[in-house]
Amino acid sequence: MAEKKYIVGVTACMIGIAHTFMAAESLTKAIEAAGCEAKIETQGATGMENVITDEDLARADAAIIAADVAIKNPERFDPIPTLSCKTKEVMTVETAASVVEEVLEAIS
Repeated sequence: MAEKKYIVGVTACMIGIAHTFMAAESLTKAIEAAGCEAKIETQGATGMENVITDEDLARADAAIIAADVAIKNPERFDPIPTLSCKTKEVMTVETAASVVEEVLEAIS
């Protein structure tokens, strides 16, 4: 059996409260529903949470950046296939699923 794909990501919205965390939850659920592992960092009003480590980046197959503002340390994702979108594109599990599908097609 093939090893599960590992997808990391960052969510960040203008205010850094509700949409940041709603997007992170939906994206995590959509990634896991696709049979992959997920780690989503939030960059919100309370700072960076669930921070993606160097170890996470080393094993990541892809990254999804769902942000309405510039994220902190974007260069760390340079070596990884990365899809960028707005938080509204991953606000529900249904919409997030299409973003995840696009990423999986790109890395297959």
